[in-house]
Amino acid sequence: MNIHLRNFIQRGLMAAGGGPVVLAIIYGTLGLTGAAEALVPQKICLEILTVTLMAFIAGGIGVVYQMERLPLLAATAIHAMALYLDYLLIYLLNDWLSRSWQSVGLFTVIYVLGYGLIWLVIALSIRRKAASVNGALGRRKI
Repeated sequence: MNIHLRNFIQRGLMAAGGGPVVLAIIYGTLGLTGAAEALVPQKICLEILTVTLMAFIAGGIGVVYQMERLPLLAATAIHAMALYLDYLLIYLLNDWLSRSWQSVGLFTVIYVLGYGLIWLVIALSIRRKAASVNGALGRRKI
């Protein structure tokens, strides 16, 4: 089996359990606040399965950053698009997002801003750490 496919599956399986836990927290909160009083078993079943799939894909897609032949910009674009489609399709399938251009547009704007902010924080953190390591290496006597 291809090492990247194996890593994708391993990462996905490790993350997949988190999806249903998050869904349980959301439904627990909705129940405590009175926002949801009755749940339909078929809907809950679909949501548990799709959230598990969503977490599996989100957890596994980071494998694109391990592919040495893939430039960072290409890996980031693949990662961003895979997550966007993962979230968007699951949200639409579960009716968590209305099927209107306005809702999808707003979701897209929020996603791009959130992904960009997270990417910027990580990039700055890596840059700061690299500068620290380079500085330490520069001071080191050989």
